Amino acid sequence: MKTDEAIKTELQDTRESVTFGADRNKDFSQEPMCLSGRGVTRVFHTGKTTTVAVDHVDFDFHRGELISIVGESGSGKTTLSKMLLGLLEPTEGQIFFKDKPRDISTNQKKKEYWQGIQAIFQDPFSSYNIFHKIDSVLLDCINMRGGKNKSKEEKFAMMKEACSFVNLKFEELTNKYPFELSGGQMQRLMIARIFLLKPDILLADEPTSMIDACSRATILDMLLNLRNETGMTVIFITHDIGLAYYISDSIYIMEHGKFVEAGKAEDVILNPKAPYTKRLISDVPKIHEPWDLSTVG
Repeated sequence: MKTDEAIKTELQDTRESVTFGADRNKDFSQEPMCLSGRGVTRVFHTGKTTTVAVDHVDFDFHRGELISIVGESGSGKTTLSKMLLGLLEPTEGQIFFKDKPRDISTNQKKKEYWQGIQAIFQDPFSSYNIFHKIDSVLLDCINMRGGKNKSKEEKFAMMKEACSFVNLKFEELTNKYPFELSGGQMQRLMIARIFLLKPDILLADEPTSMIDACSRATILDMLLNLRNETGMTVIFITHDIGLAYYISDSIYIMEHGKFVEAGKAEDVILNPKAPYTKRLISDVPKIHEPWDLSTVG
């Protein structure tokens, strides 16, 4: 039986060997603040039932930082992501964008905000308009970034470069519809969109949960390369605490709408304080040990 110290050493050695290009020693607290929140709360009312989905959470996300928000289904992480995107308004509290109170009170202000924050969702099949060809999907991104007056040749070169970044050939995609692609290809096309849009913040909500293991590693590598190239902040919404540990600079653990633990990835995973964090870590199956199913049920 391995000691706790042996397990910690093994985890550290394995994480350091991961070649995603993250700077493990960088202090992101010295970087400019891109998104923060104070007392952010969301309450839903259904008939006589009141549900507090997100309960007075505080957070600070810095430029270039890779953050994972980890929690089980029903923990409130997806509701929080919708508030971060401006798809839901907080019931209480305030969200700040680049150190200023976020204002999305009009459609124009929402469009301006969405130039700075974009998302990749869990289900690639529902992320596209089935009536729009891939050319239109990419052209919309170019136009959104002020490239409407570029020549046809310049737009073609930009679309080709974006597809090449995610190991797709634009010549094989042109005039096709998204549903003619595989799930992995559609997720890569989503990253090509982000490559063209170059937002300050990318919110990735379980972006690899519906694709195979080989494609999953490829997608993660592309996202992290994009982060390293552009300096964007990446916020992962995930239930996979193992994935969060290996790719993140900072981790927020969410339970019943609250952040029960937050900090640098090593501190949260190697020295967990909250019982919920300890349970999530113990629930990760290990292929070289018998599975402990005592916490299930």
